[in-house]
Amino acid sequence: MFESLFPPGTPVSVKQTINKRDRSFETEVVGVVEAWEELPTGSWFAHGRKDSRESGGGRLWLKRLKLRKVDGELTLLVIDDSSVITRVETMDH
Repeated sequence: MFESLFPPGTPVSVKQTINKRDRSFETEVVGVVEAWEELPTGSWFAHGRKDSRESGGGRLWLKRLKLRKVDGELTLLVIDDSSVITRVETMDH
């Protein structure tokens, strides 16, 4: 879904809420979309879609967004239902 709205080369802002037991905080990352990836977690206890590369094991697959920030740093974000992605005109964050 997000991939078609924000293809590689699109400048975006990604806002996410991180929930902890007793509090939550918001974060924002601004950059240009480099790639969309769907990769399995490294978690040994996560369950989800079957990974055909492993015999009999299931893994949870996560949607990830690779962004190039203004300073050139590459960052990889896990995109979930609480992620808010918007197109930006200028990247001055």
